[in-house]
Amino acid sequence: MTKRNLEASIDISATPDQVWKVVGNLKRMPRWSPQWVRMRLLVGVRESTYSLNWNRQGRKRWPSASKIVRILPGEAIAFRTLTNNSVWSFEVTPTPTGCRLTERRTVPPTGTAWASATIVKHLLGGEDNFDEEMLDGMKATLANIKAAVEQDNNVPAVEYKQN
Repeated sequence: MTKRNLEASIDISATPDQVWKVVGNLKRMPRWSPQWVRMRLLVGVRESTYSLNWNRQGRKRWPSASKIVRILPGEAIAFRTLTNNSVWSFEVTPTPTGCRLTERRTVPPTGTAWASATIVKHLLGGEDNFDEEMLDGMKATLANIKAAVEQDNNVPAVEYKQN
């Protein structure tokens, strides 16, 4: 089971609010990510909301579930993947020329769950290859978000619900 944390960042020539408009809209994340097929939030974008997700690797597809564990509108959002206990997060940080968008996968100190590790080992190419593929996917996601924001594709904003 992997214990490797992953991180990728990109500088974007846009305001943090413009970037957040894209990042905070998790339902549209499959549009930016090469690994997500679908994300269905069960209630809305707020802490403790669960989602059902479909992921992909080439022709392979599999379901997962997650829970939003942190949301700071305009700054950060994080969700825990319930099938392997890793936390995925996006963070928007202002810079002199716009902002920096960082995506992270944080794995618990004990590693991912046994079932997830077994699937990765036997069906998804092994830990090292899968981690590299995930990192490449993170970089592609960030590049796609950057392109959309800098081209101002009028991405609809997300509405947040209070707990």
